[in-house]
Amino acid sequence: MKFIGAHVSAAGGVENAPLNAAAIGANAFALFTKNQRQWVAKPLEAASIDAFRQHCADKGIAPEHVLPHDSYLINLGHPEADKLATSRAAFLDEMRRCAQLGLKLLNFHPGSHLGQVSESECLATIAASINSALAQSEGVAAVIENTAGQGTNLGHRFEQLAEIIDQVDDKRRVGVCLDTCHAFAAGYDLSTQAGCAAVFAEFERVVGFGYLRGMHLNDSKKGLGSRVDRHDSLGKGVLGLEVFKYIMNDPRFDNLPLILETIDEALWAEEINLLRSYERT
Repeated sequence: MKFIGAHVSAAGGVENAPLNAAAIGANAFALFTKNQRQWVAKPLEAASIDAFRQHCADKGIAPEHVLPHDSYLINLGHPEADKLATSRAAFLDEMRRCAQLGLKLLNFHPGSHLGQVSESECLATIAASINSALAQSEGVAAVIENTAGQGTNLGHRFEQLAEIIDQVDDKRRVGVCLDTCHAFAAGYDLSTQAGCAAVFAEFERVVGFGYLRGMHLNDSKKGLGSRVDRHDSLGKGVLGLEVFKYIMNDPRFDNLPLILETIDEALWAEEINLLRSYERT
């Protein structure tokens, strides 16, 4: 079974996110548990935590189908010690917020070397950051999102994801979220059924589907290998619809949160219905 949703608003309190997801016909969702543009947020209140859990239960959305995203400010591979420490503290706080909400996953962009250190050194720093967070938290898996490779961002090659995972001590609590737009922009051609078969075979060989914890389903405004991260609504970009048809009919993507981050939230309910129309019964 496929679990489809979108990255919905948590304005007014995290407890509103599952209600916003249900309103668009979703049975999965993503959210920010705090303001993603700020380093520090006030702690979650007990009433909000209880209401969030209750609303998820009421709407039939299981914790493993919620894919929170951390702050965009965090860089777990930062080459400067003080800024790395700030990022690590913020990431740990996000892990603990997820645990309070009863969630199992925390999705994040791996990090950037900023042109100051080698890729391998940055990847090792990212892995060390994950190890630090896992050692100080319980129950939540660190889910690395592939990137488009814009600027000095790492994680745009499957080999980079594998290099991080290889250095994580607790393999049970690390995973990957694949973003279709990011993969296409990074040079993985998902525009045809044959291309999808080849790319996902490569992912299995290099990383392994055992580490896949979720997907971001986005079309792309920019072309194959552009290394530019610009999402588009499904069928309105240059990636096209074949990859979404492929995913909806491949059992390797069952029981994962499949999350829209497309640019027009007014279309989310329509896009969820479109995706479900591709799923064979």
